Amino acid sequence: MAVRITSVAKQLPQYTRETKDILPYVELWLEGQDERFKRKVLKIFENAAVDRRYSIMDAEEVFLKTSFEEKNDIYTRECIKIAEQSLLKALDKANLQPTDIDYIITVSCTGIMIPSLDAYLINKLKMKQDIVRLPVTEMGCAAGVSGILYAKNFLKANPNKRAVVIAVESPTATFQLDDYSMVNIVSAAIFGDGCASVILSSYDESGPEIKDEAMYHFYEAEHMMGFKLRNSGLQMVLDQSVPQTIAEHFPKIIHPFLKRNGLSIADIDHLVFHPGGKKIVQTVEELFGDLGKTIADTKDVLRLYGNMSSATVLYVLERFMDKNIVKGEKGLMLSFGPGFSAQRLLLEW
Repeated sequence: MAVRITSVAKQLPQYTRETKDILPYVELWLEGQDERFKRKVLKIFENAAVDRRYSIMDAEEVFLKTSFEEKNDIYTRECIKIAEQSLLKALDKANLQPTDIDYIITVSCTGIMIPSLDAYLINKLKMKQDIVRLPVTEMGCAAGVSGILYAKNFLKANPNKRAVVIAVESPTATFQLDDYSMVNIVSAAIFGDGCASVILSSYDESGPEIKDEAMYHFYEAEHMMGFKLRNSGLQMVLDQSVPQTIAEHFPKIIHPFLKRNGLSIADIDHLVFHPGGKKIVQTVEELFGDLGKTIADTKDVLRLYGNMSSATVLYVLERFMDKNIVKGEKGLMLSFGPGFSAQRLLLEW
């Protein structure tokens, strides 16, 4: 029984600025810091390969002394809004109603909500009262692919059902105003906010089939990525060794997974990769450039929106869903997240 992805729809928050328009706020934030340090920080923003980003709050709010409580209240209010809009778009694309969904998975790591997002959506859209819920909160950038993996396994065991995965993130709500570390600065330079919904089906419907899925876990790498909960909110953890570690593990992540499906990288037509940041994109591009493969859509999503954590790879997926891809062509979907881990999906159109 095939499980297929039938629609993907993104929803951007209301506030948006080009990077050049954010720099004056960064300069104001850096007031009193060493001039050489200021120049270095501004260069980081200018060279992050992110031209524009979107946010659930305007730049003034991001750089004001808002408390964790205030930021999380904004996160809760605005994420419910954009998640609902994204889900309705995905349903419309698939010609479905909210009551056609049997399984709802919501993923987010940039705020705290109890009850979780799915409960609000079920009530607002009057979804099925026996719908199965799964909130995923602590898998970071990998959670978009992870959610699809969980949905696929549910649908594989349940014929004629549909699932939705909704990834909604606001990294700007985690910005630390009193933290001038490189981690806080780099994350502010590359991250943006966004939401995307993916509908999957075990009915006989159109869309790419998920042929296989797998996780890959890096040992002794818990320190590489994540958040620390502080009085001021969620403080980013992002080790500078991430790109190099990915490069070292890449052959073990990609080749055995493809081999067990009787494939090599030469058989893959489309790379649906999560754009973690400029350095990670460059690392992946170097590894695949030698094999004649391109990650142009991944680079474009980073440039246009920034890294939106778990939602970002779904923006890349939507671009492929909107193309006229030839039947039988194959795609490889990949994202990395805290743990440290890599999540992979093999798609066939």
